Amino acid sequence: MPYQYLEDVATADIAFEAWGETVEEMFKATADATMNVMVEDLNAIDSKEQKILSVEDDEIDLLLFQFLQELIFYKDAQDLLLRIEDLHIKKEDGRFSCLAEAYGEKLDAGKHALNVDIKAITLHRFEVKETLRGWEATVVLDI
Repeated sequence: MPYQYLEDVATADIAFEAWGETVEEMFKATADATMNVMVEDLNAIDSKEQKILSVEDDEIDLLLFQFLQELIFYKDAQDLLLRIEDLHIKKEDGRFSCLAEAYGEKLDAGKHALNVDIKAITLHRFEVKETLRGWEATVVLDI
């Protein structure tokens, strides 16, 4: 599991660090960590529906922020729990873009053991950085 929850960061929120050897692996890890805050067992989410997520930004950290907000949007607007299957990030003309294939299904309280509901991704202590071991992100979720 390429993420860990942080206990001493926020009182009414949930914080985590996620990492990967590549920026794409780190994005996937943050998506899983975010979804795992809401759903106890990620393997309980079946691949019944597909969504294509596409976000762009001038900064890699804000690209991740928008990407995670998309997952929250689909959960709130369509009751969809999504897992990222494939994801590509590229930089062109100084602008980053992320294109991801997400699969999932409608939230079913009888099937999906729910933890807490995420209202939003916050910018508090939000950080993305390239390190010696790859890419790392710190994320705080408003619950």
